[in-house]
Amino acid sequence: MGIAILLLLVLLVAAITVAVLGVHALLLGRMPGRRLPRLVRQPRLWGAGALLVLVSWNLESGTLFVVSLGLIALGHVVKPTP
Repeated sequence: MGIAILLLLVLLVAAITVAVLGVHALLLGRMPGRRLPRLVRQPRLWGAGALLVLVSWNLESGTLFVVSLGLIALGHVVKPTP
């Protein structure tokens, strides 16, 4: 029983962290910290994908989850426009 509660707490903290990072990236167009801006080239795409991951988890939609993973991957790969 204790492991299940711990796992639930970890999932809750992870979901809140992804939501905060996704909203930050989507609204401000940049990633917080020192390491994330070097890893993510298109923060708005990444943020949209991160928020869609949470929505797809809530709706239990596999298709939406795959689309959100694609947006996150594009956020890492697509070069910024000048």
